[in-house]
Amino acid sequence: MGNRDTIGAKRILSLFDEGTFVEVGSFMKRAGSETCEGVIGGYGAVNGKLAYAFSQDADNMQGAVDQLHAKKIEMIYDMALKNGAPVIGLFDTAGAVVYDGAVALSSFGTLLNCAAKASGRVPQIAVITGVCPGMAAVAASSFDFVVGIEECSKLYVNSPFLIGKEVGTADWAAANGATSLTCENEGAAFDKVRALIDMLPANAGLSALVGNTDDCERVSAVNFADDLEASVANLCDAGSCLEIGNAYAPEMKLYVATMGGVTVGIVANNPAENNGNLTAAGARKASRFIGFCDAFNMPVVTLVNSCGVAVAKEQEAAQFSAELAKLSMAYAGASTAKITVLTGPAYGASFTLMGSKSLGADLVLALPEATIGVLSPEASVAFVWNDKVTAETSRESLVDEWKNKYAAPAVAAANGCIDDLVDAGELRARICSAVFMLMDKNEKMPVRKHSVLPL
Repeated sequence: MGNRDTIGAKRILSLFDEGTFVEVGSFMKRAGSETCEGVIGGYGAVNGKLAYAFSQDADNMQGAVDQLHAKKIEMIYDMALKNGAPVIGLFDTAGAVVYDGAVALSSFGTLLNCAAKASGRVPQIAVITGVCPGMAAVAASSFDFVVGIEECSKLYVNSPFLIGKEVGTADWAAANGATSLTCENEGAAFDKVRALIDMLPANAGLSALVGNTDDCERVSAVNFADDLEASVANLCDAGSCLEIGNAYAPEMKLYVATMGGVTVGIVANNPAENNGNLTAAGARKASRFIGFCDAFNMPVVTLVNSCGVAVAKEQEAAQFSAELAKLSMAYAGASTAKITVLTGPAYGASFTLMGSKSLGADLVLALPEATIGVLSPEASVAFVWNDKVTAETSRESLVDEWKNKYAAPAVAAANGCIDDLVDAGELRARICSAVFMLMDKNEKMPVRKHSVLPL
């Protein structure tokens, strides 16, 4: 490796396990220039696993992108795809080399083409280690996960100078769904990258099995209504739960974790945020995540606790029906294992859209306290039994009757919409068992020459 004292070099060396990084294209530079290209790339081990990375180097050409810059990154991608390993991009650039004109613009096309070809084949993780403007922001956003850093990240298409100084900060990007994870500093960001590399399959041809040291039969102490985060962590293997996109659409929670040593994606309604109601942003957030999980053979575990859809004018203005349709298509189209658990209310569209059996879930479980209905029991009584409310028959007693007669999970189980009722303490064991059973699922029928005649 050339000069190891530049900021780009120091970053990429600190990302990889000590002594494992090997640079590629270290002598590439513009004709007649004494300055190295503004990007460093190569391969090495991240927590013992093969990974490829590039680091835009603000100390050389301000990290500006030109034809050779793009060529070096393209070389990294070619190697990553041939060897089936993740790509990590550290973004810190002044943009394009302006006087290169069309060549510079085409160089960004090369970067976007690389990300597009790798999408769904190997995981891609972007870390915004400095300024990431314009087309560089588009390239970073093409990655599967984008990590922001509070002390230095600037991610935007249009300059904050033009549209407002708060635009593009790490907090702004997180709140608007432009980043997946936000960390205080660079070291913490690289720790998150390592955690992802530990759990994610190296490529789409591998299973999501990573190994386990936690007891699958451990009692799951869960209380989804009062503490969703702690409940999800208790379901997962100890220390493996990593939340994705926590600042954006908080009514929908996403996690990458392991359960029984198998990497899973968890999609959960958050009842603490507007009763877990579905929103356009929440549906969009979940749809993309389900697509990623499906691409990399990660089972999807869905935890349903929602009173329906959000009722607001701004939701309709946000292409609400289209976003909900995308959510249904994400579930219906995913061929990976799909396990759904009803943990509380599942009213109206939320029951259908959040991984129901009718959308292709392989297994649907319910806790005893779950309630299911076209409307809530209270609304149902008001709608169809309001005339039954008398001095002798209270509304509360009618609501209780409705819950037991029409909204109980046993009723849905009797109709085949739910597979089983599970006590909360057994939930971890049942999900782990289902993950093992379904992890090699293949929706294509096994090939046969012909059927075998009976005796």
